[in-house]
Amino acid sequence: MRVKITGLFLVFLFGVLFFGLFRLQILSGKKLREMSLKNCIRLLPQPGARGRILDRSDQVLVDNHLTYDVMVSSQDRPQLDQALEAIAKILNINRNELKNKYYNNYTASFLPVTVARNIEMKKTIALEELKMDIPNIIIQPNPVRGYPHGRLAAHVIGYLNEIDRWRLTKLSDYGYGPKDIVGYTGVEEKYDYYLRQQEGALSVEVDSRGRFVRVLGFKPPRKGKDIQLTLDLKIQQIVEAALGERKGAAVIMDPNNGEIFALASSPSYDPEVFIRRNVPQMSRMFNDPDAPLMDRAISSAYPAASVFKLVVATGALESKKINLGTTFNCSGGMNVGRRRFKCWSTHHEEDLIDAIAHSCDVFFYHAGLALGAQGIHDYAVKFGFSKLTGIDLPYETAGFVPDPLWKKLSRFENWYDGDTANFSIGQGDLLVTPIQVARMTAVFANRGYLVTPYLIKGIDGQQVDSYKRKLVRINIKENLLAAVREGMRRVIIDPQGTASIFSGVGVSVAGKTGTAQVTGKPSHGWFSGFFPYEKPKFVICVFLENGGSGYNATSVVKQIVEEMVKEELI
Repeated sequence: MRVKITGLFLVFLFGVLFFGLFRLQILSGKKLREMSLKNCIRLLPQPGARGRILDRSDQVLVDNHLTYDVMVSSQDRPQLDQALEAIAKILNINRNELKNKYYNNYTASFLPVTVARNIEMKKTIALEELKMDIPNIIIQPNPVRGYPHGRLAAHVIGYLNEIDRWRLTKLSDYGYGPKDIVGYTGVEEKYDYYLRQQEGALSVEVDSRGRFVRVLGFKPPRKGKDIQLTLDLKIQQIVEAALGERKGAAVIMDPNNGEIFALASSPSYDPEVFIRRNVPQMSRMFNDPDAPLMDRAISSAYPAASVFKLVVATGALESKKINLGTTFNCSGGMNVGRRRFKCWSTHHEEDLIDAIAHSCDVFFYHAGLALGAQGIHDYAVKFGFSKLTGIDLPYETAGFVPDPLWKKLSRFENWYDGDTANFSIGQGDLLVTPIQVARMTAVFANRGYLVTPYLIKGIDGQQVDSYKRKLVRINIKENLLAAVREGMRRVIIDPQGTASIFSGVGVSVAGKTGTAQVTGKPSHGWFSGFFPYEKPKFVICVFLENGGSGYNATSVVKQIVEEMVKEELI
């Protein structure tokens, strides 16, 4: 009986063993064989080069240069320690620091881990020589963003950084993943889809210890598409040199189609800091009270000051509240209600052309009160204020144009004549951006058309869609615009004009100055104009944040125009 039971037990065991072998070899054999093959295959990413950014003449603004990263592929602990020890010795880095980087960057067992980036060539060669004895060390060529002109046009270009959670949530459906490098601000962000490279891969076979055996396949990386901008490298350099370290912004644009020749914001920043991943410098930039990462040309709004008088002048003329023969006496100020509103000087009897040339506040107090707050608001909107210009960069702000209803609903206050007087000279709650002021000025240069500013000229050798070049007629009589144009010319050629320092620059200029008062701080300075006067090719707007006065902004513009004449760019 005992022998029989033992025999049955052995038969049962052999049955279980047979069934297990049958399941492994017959039922699951194919699946296990595939898993075995996968376990001996490593995929080494082959990074591609991001698309270049070029100026209007195909001169390189941003390109790529080759650097080298050090990677470790083995998961075997003794072999891993051996590799890290050798790498630490050559790179003169603490071994524990490398070990921490290994575990921090670890994502999957089949992927090699980057432990050091941007290694200099001599050390790269030394590490390559170690591969005979330590085959799990991998030297990975890596195209890295290069900036041949340093911080030039940094706000237009933008910078690169590791994708954050917010962007990953939005872009995961488009093939973006954790730790991807993407564009932040500027063209890098707006056109990341085109500039973005497609990574390739090298498929290799390794043994059970992770050592290289042979190459199985290779998928080449795909370079991103080049983008050509409307920027002119020489003009951009001139503009940024003239701005220097002053806080502010500058725009130079074609008034006939909206092409941007130069767009600058100061203070600027070095996008190379993000490539080097210099955390202390990045932290200082983000916490800097001067906000160097802010694009003041399109993303910050300020009181318009006297450049806004061009809008009031046009509105008062077209609505027939005044005419070219209307005069007002400037005795240095005027009473509005119980408050006296000052003028910056005493101009005596002034007509419209004189008032524009001398920037007489008293004349525009009268004109603005005649037009009314709602009328000023409506003409401001007609000239493109309180709306996005449509420039092809992210994070543009629309600014703000107040009106009596807004004040009633938001502040529960009535609108008074004093508010209208302030509004008439571009003060109060009115906020505009330098790109909006340039666009407004272009209406006088091109005799009545609102343009859409744009920066993208071509993508991958193909011209951008023509819709960006469409003009919108604002339906103001040309003779009225011509009268304001004449006033803008008198700003320059009248010896008492607020921008008479332009005499002798070598080209005919028309424009308007502005000084915006700021509570507790120095005033902002504006100049916006166009040149040559007869057939305008350029609109220019310079804004100096707390720059002191419009005269200072005018001095910067003069320097820019003189240099453009000298370089034969006009």
